[in-house]
Amino acid sequence: METFDVTFANYYLDAHHGYLNDLSISNSWKFTFDTTNEPLTILQHIMLGINTHINLDLGLAASTVMQGLEITAIENDFNKVNAILGNIVNEMQDRLSRVSPLLFLLDLVGKNTDEQLINFSLKKARELSWHNANLLWGLGTEHNQTAIRSMDATVFELAKIIKSPNSKVLTVILNLMGRFEEKNISVVISKLRRD
Repeated sequence: METFDVTFANYYLDAHHGYLNDLSISNSWKFTFDTTNEPLTILQHIMLGINTHINLDLGLAASTVMQGLEITAIENDFNKVNAILGNIVNEMQDRLSRVSPLLFLLDLVGKNTDEQLINFSLKKARELSWHNANLLWGLGTEHNQTAIRSMDATVFELAKIIKSPNSKVLTVILNLMGRFEEKNISVVISKLRRD
């Protein structure tokens, strides 16, 4: 579990390091880092990171850790990581209202299905990452680059939707939310961390 957690975290850290040093990184991480200074809502920024880290990195980490071993042996640990991520996201949504006071509008418009409105389901993402882990594990390290590029392309397309949703209603709501959000990043982080 520790090796899995460290490997999973390192995919993000390596991508961030690569971005800062003009090294080759996935298109989906590059897109996410490129949007850092764009006037998106806090929710959109968080979801862009979650999108790539779960939809791409989580499956990569599981397949990498289990090369040469039976991947089903990590399924329980994988599910534990997923449960932890699910709890973090649910808690984060509650904490977001501290810095994004109009967040409730997504629930009103989406009747508590705001994940569907933004075309992102954490549950589906976690299921997809397990599927991807099994696919990459089955291909082996010598044959998985094409599959990884395909996965990255899918995650990149989803990132573009998170940044610029196809729904005019959702776009208006996100713009309205953004106007009333806390703008100071250190204040945002502090309020999101506070219990």
